[in-house]
Amino acid sequence: MIVPMKQITLLCLEDDKAKTLQTLQELGVLHLHHLQPPEGRDIEGLRRELETTQNAIRLLDRLADENGAATKQAAKSPSAPTQIVDQVRHLLEQKKTLEERRESLTVEKTRLEPFGDFEAQAIHDLADDGVFVKLYQIPGRDLPEVPEDALLVTLHTDAQGRAAALFNTRPTSINAREFTLPDRSLSELKTELVETNQALQEVSDGLINLAPSLDDLRGYQGDLEDQIAFSEAKAGMQSATKIAYLQGFCPVPQLDRLTDAAQGNGWGLVIDEPDPDLRVPTLIENPGWVRPIKSVFGMLGILPGYNEVDISALFLLFLSIFFAILVGDAGYGLVFLGLTAFLRAKNRKAAPEPFRLLTIFSGATIIWGVLTGNYFGINPSFLPAPLAALRLDWLSPEAIGQDAADANFMTMTFLIGAIHLTIAHAWNFVRTLNSTRALAQVGWICLTWTMFFLARTMVLSVPFPSWVTWLFVVGLTLIVLFMTPVRELKKEWTGHVMLALDVISNFVDVVSYVRLFAVGSASLAVAVAFNQMAVGNGVNSLLSGLIAAVILFFGHALNILLCAMGVLVHGVRLNTLEFSGHVGMQWAGFKYSPFTRRALPKQDLTQSVE
Repeated sequence: MIVPMKQITLLCLEDDKAKTLQTLQELGVLHLHHLQPPEGRDIEGLRRELETTQNAIRLLDRLADENGAATKQAAKSPSAPTQIVDQVRHLLEQKKTLEERRESLTVEKTRLEPFGDFEAQAIHDLADDGVFVKLYQIPGRDLPEVPEDALLVTLHTDAQGRAAALFNTRPTSINAREFTLPDRSLSELKTELVETNQALQEVSDGLINLAPSLDDLRGYQGDLEDQIAFSEAKAGMQSATKIAYLQGFCPVPQLDRLTDAAQGNGWGLVIDEPDPDLRVPTLIENPGWVRPIKSVFGMLGILPGYNEVDISALFLLFLSIFFAILVGDAGYGLVFLGLTAFLRAKNRKAAPEPFRLLTIFSGATIIWGVLTGNYFGINPSFLPAPLAALRLDWLSPEAIGQDAADANFMTMTFLIGAIHLTIAHAWNFVRTLNSTRALAQVGWICLTWTMFFLARTMVLSVPFPSWVTWLFVVGLTLIVLFMTPVRELKKEWTGHVMLALDVISNFVDVVSYVRLFAVGSASLAVAVAFNQMAVGNGVNSLLSGLIAAVILFFGHALNILLCAMGVLVHGVRLNTLEFSGHVGMQWAGFKYSPFTRRALPKQDLTQSVE
């Protein structure tokens, strides 16, 4: 259920702004709507500090995961969080400088190695004594022409060419790329590279030693978030003749707390219905059995708009059905259930909703797999009698033939689609009971069932019932006459122009549910194929048994992964596009986020932003 909101205008004395905001932050019920952009140098500074702190937390968190034993042995830093952030920032700057230096040294070392370890000054000294030496990098195998009085000595050869030295008693050149003499010898470069690596290791150790202070940094992050929220709220207020005021949205169940606080602090409150021109945040509260679907909404980043409908319960119900059909295997369902129990045991402190959702999906998959007799793609003739007895004959190829079973399966998917879309229009009917638009929704229900019968005829060659033609005529007439009230026809006339396309789209939407059959059948076919590949020729030795086990493991693991992708692509789509489109949802909501304190009270925020 989408919790109703009230638009609040709160007035206080200009001198009491900070105190008012601190009380509101502790109350934590008002989602603020800033009356002016919350900007300022102090806010920008806090945001930069928050970003730096978040970066430090991410880095130390990663290091803690990668170096678990080392971080457990390290002592917690006695420094304040601000000092720890500065240390992390300083160490990161050092690390960047050292890595750049190491890269430069490595490049120079690679360039110099073909010529060996020598001092550039020695070559200059030889020139003073009348022996001129030049170093060259010669690509390929062919040597350039060398003067008769000169000597070319090859120092190193590799796939790129050769490194050579040209000796003569006079300055001489050859047609090749001359090697620039280095500032340091190879041994000096290697020594410096070792020192640089040691310095990098010290920096890494320093960062690892700061990892035990992660909790302090997270607390500091919460403090910064509170200060930013406080500063933005203050900057977003407006003032008039010694009176300051702000606006926001409060859930109706929390109004009493807000009005009590207003009376106790001498605030003025104006409570209105939300302005239709403002975006109102969405707060959803559902019974415990529906809450697991919040995990899907969070993963997809979707939320119904305030003026839309909450389809959480239906989303959970039909997504569970879609999950079961798309996966379609009781064995896979048992695997999912076991993994869910294992992960829950390993993550006792994690939110329970995702695990409950996976449990629901697993249970639905097991039930569907039992009804269809699918267990890891095993031939149904090998099933024990009790399991075989639970199969539905009208979906069993062994009982009625492959073509008949497929036809029944596809008919069922069309039926699910028609029921799903009918619920959407029935919901709209209830929402528009006070308007003639409700009759148009009855028309769409008639058209939806017309499309169900048309889909059976076009896809499965089932005769089209003659009475359905009248159902189509009645439905289309109701839509044309009542989809737009007469007084709004001038503004919404385009709906009538697009009606033909909407009717075609209605047919396509019903047919699109056949994807449940297509993906579910493909999952079974892949499982059967891997089983045949693994044990089709029998298992007559230890080696063949091991090979079969590997094929079965990786084959079914791949199939499970493909099933999961199918649920995301097809199961979620049928809810978020087909059903949501018919119910008129655009998923245009944004989360209700009250102005509240995220960290434990450690300081007076009124002092930090004055």
